[in-house]
Amino acid sequence: MNVDLSAATAFLATHARVLDRRRFEVLMGQGDPAGALAALDGYRNPDGGYGWGLEPDLRSPESQPGAALHAFEVFEDTAPAATTRAAELCDWLASASLPDGGLPFALPRASDAGNAPWWAGADSTVSSLQITSVTVATAHRVAAHLPGVAAHPWLDRATRYCLDTIAALDQRPHAYVLAFALRFLDAVHDTHPEAAGLLDRLGAYVPATGQVHVEGGTEHEMLRPLDFAPVPDRPVRSLFAPELIEADLDRLAGAQQDDGGWTVDYAQISPAGVLDWRGYTTVAALGVLRRNARI
Repeated sequence: MNVDLSAATAFLATHARVLDRRRFEVLMGQGDPAGALAALDGYRNPDGGYGWGLEPDLRSPESQPGAALHAFEVFEDTAPAATTRAAELCDWLASASLPDGGLPFALPRASDAGNAPWWAGADSTVSSLQITSVTVATAHRVAAHLPGVAAHPWLDRATRYCLDTIAALDQRPHAYVLAFALRFLDAVHDTHPEAAGLLDRLGAYVPATGQVHVEGGTEHEMLRPLDFAPVPDRPVRSLFAPELIEADLDRLAGAQQDDGGWTVDYAQISPAGVLDWRGYTTVAALGVLRRNARI
């Protein structure tokens, strides 16, 4: 299945945020990482965190853990470009963490205009394995390039929270918790020996089809092998038969829309958020296909 890069480029130029256009340039080896980092600064707050709709369904201006995840994704894209922003984000995350080292799913907001209900209804007093594990997983990949992140006390505390919370699971968690916890274990597999056994144990909850329906999501919202294991030659890939990965790569390549972009199968909250997600998802799809030698 061939991907139309020209159509994807046109889609991003027509519909995507400047940030995602800059990330696409970096992905394709055609852009300056400084441009992507400058675009990210537009979502940054003076406290070192990020908001302002960087997470497309969380449009309030305050710094939020969900936006921190997306900021780390940009730092990963632009690595090994030097920036102090990533360590400054760790400072903010340390201030936002709860006593057990975890992050709340979302912090209080001045307004929920345009926000998805799962953000608006979040309990800010309890730690969320879902948001903490995926944020920490991405931070560890950034830490491989930026010593200020690797040595930050927040990363160590949050990692320990994730390991301990995953070890305490005694039944299959929600689909996103399962996917993000597995990504976390994959990210720390080489540095934390206990991660290997936890990955095997948690991986037993992934069905042989590699597909997990998202409880509480839309009718067709499904997590698939590449949602769990997007990167080749990593331990989490061992949970999936090679033919499942190849079939999912075919599916992903074939999901390019007639307008050149990709779309999402989860709930659509606001017109702006829908377009933001499409730009983000298009860059993410192209990144997975590129890492897997499909483009």
